[in-house]
Amino acid sequence: MEYRASHILVKDKNLAMKIAKEAKGGANFGQLARRYSTCPSKSKGGDLGWFKPGQMVAPFENAVKKMAYGRISDPVRTQFGYHIIKKTGMKD
Repeated sequence: MEYRASHILVKDKNLAMKIAKEAKGGANFGQLARRYSTCPSKSKGGDLGWFKPGQMVAPFENAVKKMAYGRISDPVRTQFGYHIIKKTGMKD
């Protein structure tokens, strides 16, 4: 199984919750990523491309596995900070 996702990475939990609320409310995810994310993927609207199991840190990967296509997560904490994730693909 392979997955594709976009994310917004921030250090502050309260900011992550605010961004997740905006994204779930219909704000453009790519624009939010460009504005807020601290990850270099922000230049691509947060797109991380395709990845296989074991390529991402466990909390991030586990969240993506459980999500339905097109859904946006609540903030997911990893050693890098707080991620708001949008699942954009899945294939065998």
